[in-house]
Amino acid sequence: MWNRIDLKMRGKLSFTRNYWPAVVAALVMAIFTGGSYSRYGSKASDAYDSFQDYGSYHMSGSQSMALAMFALMAAAVVGIISLLFIIVKIFVGNLLLVGGSRFFIENQTGNPGVGVVGSAFQGGQYMNIVVTMFLKGLFISLWSLLFVVPGIIKHYEYLMIPYILAENPGMSRQEAFAISKRMMMGQKWNVFVLDLSFIGWRLLEGITFGIAGVFYVEPYYQATMAELYAFNRNMAYQQGYIR
Repeated sequence: MWNRIDLKMRGKLSFTRNYWPAVVAALVMAIFTGGSYSRYGSKASDAYDSFQDYGSYHMSGSQSMALAMFALMAAAVVGIISLLFIIVKIFVGNLLLVGGSRFFIENQTGNPGVGVVGSAFQGGQYMNIVVTMFLKGLFISLWSLLFVVPGIIKHYEYLMIPYILAENPGMSRQEAFAISKRMMMGQKWNVFVLDLSFIGWRLLEGITFGIAGVFYVEPYYQATMAELYAFNRNMAYQQGYIR
């Protein structure tokens, strides 16, 4: 079993050795790992409710109607922008996540350039990666609709999929899901604790308005996750379910 301290130490060494490309790669990945789309929708809904309440108590007649129409138009615009972000995430962002995963895998033993982040767009496996990553996000979202805990469990169960696709872009989605599930068997709690060990760094990221995240925390975290995948991949080879 891997050791959290060793994993983080190796991750720190690998990203600092190739610092600036790692910073850029991690920044690209961070842009597309946030769940901000639903927040756009909720903010639009809140804005509409606020406008509606204000109009009910302080205006009447044509003024209230005009304000309600403006709120609806604003909500529609925000909804369209949110939809565009989701489309970009599905067809562009998820591939950059896979490419970023490949960057940090290669960064363990070499000095890859930032261009590796775009590697998922090459090799003729574009749609396979798009569909597999879309289903990963969809399944996690559907499980999260039940309760928070099942969604968290599925998040960790499917955690290795971007790394698996980074090295095997032509692998079927069924096999990618099965291998990730096998890799994470008995490890989900330990990886959850590994994530918790970055809380101090995340607080620093918040205090510095994201500056520490861009220049240190994100590349450190992504390099550590790549080390986790490398350990699981080696175990998979030894156990024979990856050839």
